[in-house]
Amino acid sequence: MKAFPAFALLSAALLAGCSRPGTPSQASPTFDEVLATRRSVRSYDASKSISEAEVRELLTAVQDAPSWANTQPTRYYVALSAEKRAALLGLIGANRQRVAEAPVLIVSAFERGLSGFFNGEPTDATGDLWGAHDNGLSDSYLVLKARAMGFDTLIMGLRDADGIRALFDIPASQTVMAVIALGYRASEPQRPDRKPLDAVVKID
Repeated sequence: MKAFPAFALLSAALLAGCSRPGTPSQASPTFDEVLATRRSVRSYDASKSISEAEVRELLTAVQDAPSWANTQPTRYYVALSAEKRAALLGLIGANRQRVAEAPVLIVSAFERGLSGFFNGEPTDATGDLWGAHDNGLSDSYLVLKARAMGFDTLIMGLRDADGIRALFDIPASQTVMAVIALGYRASEPQRPDRKPLDAVVKID
């Protein structure tokens, strides 16, 4: 399975068409509509599939996400075949039942020693945490672009990193961060409550 170096243009993610296969084209969603309808989906419609072309469209858009000095440390490994999906499902613990019907599973990883480094040395005490930071930025572009295309996602941290590394032949220089389910929601998920703005924001 090929690795997709990742990063994306947010405007493209938000302006991309939101029509689903087999349905008439719809107007592109607005930024606010993408934010308002994106959910962590834990139940997928088994009758709907996603093509390799659609996965490539998604991850091509994701390639423009920002990163430290444009080092682009994120790498994606895509389980699209039934065989690869089944193998990866066995490596994600309790989430397996939640995403068993998702047609695509994507492993998110990052190359260490790029973000936050200069001439091979860390530029501040954060070190490789900048790689994890940039990987998170890339994943946020992925879930927003996916929603703009009419898809749904779930980012999962429970995973057998060593098993995943062996399954995709991921180099030891990369850190496996998450597995992301990609598909169509089987039902409408509720919006969980958010903390009051003043609980998370300080403006002086």
